[in-house]
Amino acid sequence: MKIISYEALLPFYHWIWRRWRDQRWIRFRTWIEPTPADRVLDVGGCAYDWQERGDLIGMVDLLNLIPASSQELSNAPKMQCIQGDGRALEFDDLAYDIVFSNSVLEHVGDWKDQQAFAAETRRVGQRLWIQTPAKACPVEPHYLGLFIHWFPVAWHVPLARWTSVVGLTGAADLQSIASTTRLLTKSEFRSLFPDCEIWTERLLWVFPKSYVAIRRHSK
Repeated sequence: MKIISYEALLPFYHWIWRRWRDQRWIRFRTWIEPTPADRVLDVGGCAYDWQERGDLIGMVDLLNLIPASSQELSNAPKMQCIQGDGRALEFDDLAYDIVFSNSVLEHVGDWKDQQAFAAETRRVGQRLWIQTPAKACPVEPHYLGLFIHWFPVAWHVPLARWTSVVGLTGAADLQSIASTTRLLTKSEFRSLFPDCEIWTERLLWVFPKSYVAIRRHSK
């Protein structure tokens, strides 16, 4: 049952999302130093993420379990949509100049699945940019509610139904979120990417919002 309208909140949510996205791209450009000659593998991404990035990257392969639909976007790199599993990439070692993934690692399964995903991205990419939301953040980004993810998983749906934006608006299936999301601690994330720098993106300059594993140079 909808208590409030999700559509009424969308303009504000999109404004915040675009602000964070643009700030993150500035870091990506500075630290990874992409060039139009680089070939990028975006694991779990969509074409929209690369709109207005044609000056950074020349070619992006979008890999998903179900191939994404191609889109005509302004100033975007050349893109192709391919089918694959980030836990078992069918590419040679260091096949891509850059492996990129944004808010996917928390959805690939349990800890063993996350270990496989991290190992495969590290194997295939010369440079890495792998981002995932921080469990330490008080705001759970999938429910858009406070503290829910700090409770046992069995409590997530009942709590989210009455204390989160998604639950109050009926914007998504709460059970699906609970069963397909595993947020990571910083120590877990660091252990997955031992050869990478770990950058902590912060909410209001204080709370950890997300973690990014960064490998700037080829092995």
